[in-house]
Amino acid sequence: MTQVISTSEFLSTRKQTIESALPDYIQSLSIPESLKESMLYSLEAGGKRLRPVLVLATLSSFGKSESLGIPVGCAIEMIHTYSLIHDDLPCMDDDDLRRGKPTNHKVFGEALAVLAGDGLLTQSFQLISTIDHPEVTAEMKLQLITELVDAAGIKGMVGGQVADMEGEKKSLSLEELEFIHEHKTGKLLEYSIIAGAILAGASKEEIEKLREFSFHLGLAFQIRDDILDIEGDQEKIGKPVGSDKENEKTTYPALLTLEGAKEKLVTHIQLAKMNLHQLLITTTLLEGLCDLIAMRDH
Repeated sequence: MTQVISTSEFLSTRKQTIESALPDYIQSLSIPESLKESMLYSLEAGGKRLRPVLVLATLSSFGKSESLGIPVGCAIEMIHTYSLIHDDLPCMDDDDLRRGKPTNHKVFGEALAVLAGDGLLTQSFQLISTIDHPEVTAEMKLQLITELVDAAGIKGMVGGQVADMEGEKKSLSLEELEFIHEHKTGKLLEYSIIAGAILAGASKEEIEKLREFSFHLGLAFQIRDDILDIEGDQEKIGKPVGSDKENEKTTYPALLTLEGAKEKLVTHIQLAKMNLHQLLITTTLLEGLCDLIAMRDH
């Protein structure tokens, strides 16, 4: 019980840390005011801030200063937010609500929403390339950017989104569904953990073990999402429940039944923790975040 509380406190306080830092990276830019307003509208709309918190948690697990991870954490949140803006567009998922508020294109129009997403994406790379910290070397920055290209681009989130769109109204196999979620959602979660490890100076062996950990964590996250689309609270998740069924999407509950999906969730959390236990770092915090992901209500 104590561990869940301490992990919850970590999530809450570090979320505040990220939310305090995030707007400053956009407010200071000399760009058209309408573009800045659109970018900040979605960036400040709330959310779990799980990805940047994972960066800080990984640094903490290696005994490193969390301040090293704030710029990278904010860059990841910019990319995550851009993906949500674009996902909500009429040409994609055509959603009216995101995090309980009208979606970006509903407020600013489709053209500006597209450009706001583009702006957040490109600014994220600039943010990483200009990190000014004595412990962050040029080699680390290059590695962070290279990994991010794979996670957010055609080998990761973008490729996963394409597979997701092409899989709509089709009966997918479990393997096809896992491919979509590993790439569309899991790769950016994985990057958050790997980025923390890079900044912490982790060895290649430690990084590869953390990839295995984050693979299972990413799938667990998506399975929980699918479960919440059936039995979640619309006010808490910030968008209508039941949209997956309405859009004829293949989900874990659709393939495995709701009970089967819950069992699969437990399995992936257990496998994630098993990989953590093979590392010589303090795993308590990352284990606690595993449990919070498995039990989250939004």
